Amino acid sequence: MSREETAYIEKLVAINRVAKVVKGGKRFSFSALVVVGDGKGRVGYASGKSREVSDAVKKAAEKAKKKMMRVPMRESRTIHHDVMGRFGAGRVVLRTAVSGTGIIAGGAMRAVFEALGIQDIVSKCTGSANPHNMVRATFDALSATMSPRYIANKRGKRISEVTSRRASVK
Repeated sequence: MSREETAYIEKLVAINRVAKVVKGGKRFSFSALVVVGDGKGRVGYASGKSREVSDAVKKAAEKAKKKMMRVPMRESRTIHHDVMGRFGAGRVVLRTAVSGTGIIAGGAMRAVFEALGIQDIVSKCTGSANPHNMVRATFDALSATMSPRYIANKRGKRISEVTSRRASVK
């Protein structure tokens, strides 16, 4: 089975310098949080640690590529419905947006949306501003999104029956 190598979008979210105190002084290493996506609905995140920043980023990117998940998107530009996510003290609210809105999000969440390929979304983070918690809360919210096709199959209905309310709300 051959896997074609697609061009991935790598976004460095945070770098943290960690010091280990040893006999001769302090030994520094770096921890990097990276988000990787294909820009077409797949995204993953991971952190890597190394003595050099570039090695930490490389390790994190390789791990993130292995942990990618698919997110259903509406018209390949936004999410299907509003959703909330949380991790630790970090909470996020993701809202679907009309075409032309753009990505309205803070640093860590913006990196996830750009790597994912979302063009229009409104988001708000409350609680923790820690980038690790924000990324994990965003992934929690994105994993809770469902496509109308999935919901229709689960309920035993047609897609038009599930999405008919959406058209009347506008």
